[in-house]
Amino acid sequence: MNTEARDPRYVEIDRWPTSVAVAAMIEAQISAVASLQSQTERIAEAAEGAAERLGDTGRLVYVGAGTSGRLAVQDGAELFPTFGWPHERLAFLMAGGIEVFTKAAEMAEDDADTARQEIAAAGIGRDDVVIGVAASGRTPYTLAAITSAREAGALTIGVANNPGSALLEAAEIGLLARTGAEVIAGSTRMKAGTAQKVLLNTLSTAIMLRRGLVYDGMMVNMKISNEKLQSRAEQMVQDIARVDTDTAAAALDSADLDIKLGVLLALGLSKVAAIQLLHAHKQNLRQALNAMQKATANA
Repeated sequence: MNTEARDPRYVEIDRWPTSVAVAAMIEAQISAVASLQSQTERIAEAAEGAAERLGDTGRLVYVGAGTSGRLAVQDGAELFPTFGWPHERLAFLMAGGIEVFTKAAEMAEDDADTARQEIAAAGIGRDDVVIGVAASGRTPYTLAAITSAREAGALTIGVANNPGSALLEAAEIGLLARTGAEVIAGSTRMKAGTAQKVLLNTLSTAIMLRRGLVYDGMMVNMKISNEKLQSRAEQMVQDIARVDTDTAAAALDSADLDIKLGVLLALGLSKVAAIQLLHAHKQNLRQALNAMQKATANA
């Protein structure tokens, strides 16, 4: 496996001046991110397929072991505060359990039987999207989970760092982050992990774009949990509705801190009408605004 190989350029890195070693590590991780450019179309395909498959009830399920699993959990955990993606539509299958997020349990990655059992116990089905991440592309736990999920009818996406690996073949859509040998041989928390992080960020954000949870580059489905986020939300309402600061703040307050609802209230709709409009357009603000403009033009 390329991710396990020793790169002759770095065999004496422990003898280099620290600044030179740091520069080499940064350069290597920049190259790891650049390797993702070849996957642009595949990532877009995965995002569009996932957004469609999820529908109104489907779940995003992240699967992994070790560093790859921790990165997968991190990506999924950020979807609720950033995009308001419901907790009940997220699931995490981590080799050894979620507790290994802070305490490694490397032996668990070989437990394929547990992975199959956990897929069954989670009731994975046709509405779900399962994302499996493994630098090697052959981790037994992750491979078994993806294979079982695909057999259950879920859309499966595999993320790996070695070309031709079993995970990329087992998943319906395989995404290759071809990062090659690590600066420290086999330390896939570095180049491989950096590329996985960027790929997962990009994939999940693209899914949220296609789900209509972003408007004009703004997180209009964001959950407001502190003063900073409330100020950001008020600015969104002000910018989208083109109203003054006080009007935006009052509309957001009347909307119980729901940004999309706040925009419609700031534009003059009653709360009942605004709620009905968003419901009719499955909470998609752009579609709701388009319908509102069309209705005004036809009035």
